[in-house]
Amino acid sequence: MELFPALQFGLFNGWLLAAIFYLVLGILLVFFPKPVVARLYDRSAQRDPRVAHRVLGLLLFLAWLLLSILTPLRHGDGVLWVGLAFYALGLTGFVVALFNYKNSPADQPVTSGVYRISRHPQQFMISVCFLGISIAMGSWIAFLLIAIGIIGAHYKVLAEEKACLEVYGESYRDYMDRVPRYFLIF
Repeated sequence: MELFPALQFGLFNGWLLAAIFYLVLGILLVFFPKPVVARLYDRSAQRDPRVAHRVLGLLLFLAWLLLSILTPLRHGDGVLWVGLAFYALGLTGFVVALFNYKNSPADQPVTSGVYRISRHPQQFMISVCFLGISIAMGSWIAFLLIAIGIIGAHYKVLAEEKACLEVYGESYRDYMDRVPRYFLIF
């Protein structure tokens, strides 16, 4: 890993893995029922007034995306394989979490599949996936940008939990008492 890896445009840069992630997500969303997709992206119950956090998160992600466009994957280097392992784990876990979400009733909190061991497996797996891309690029700067973004995303998760408590009430409180927020963490 390097603090400032050599930057150059290329086909086999970090953006390729990010593009595969978003391609997989897009394909799934096209084939998922429209009410599931609407529920997945419904933020109407969340009242997080911290616009500055969202703007900062977007700016960090755009900086990371620009860096991923310009940073080659570390071919022939061990960090590539470590990064690809994290990426594959994150992408696979994210897809499994999306299917668990899709197959759950809309009027209840999602508590089946990987949601039995994590209240926010989608967010956690996205983080693992993008940390994996940063490792595969061998860039400490990319890793740091994503790590700061993960901390910022935690505030979004807190707002989501507050909204779930308002919508689902005591059943969500019981779920919170039984299941950690991020797998074995929290």
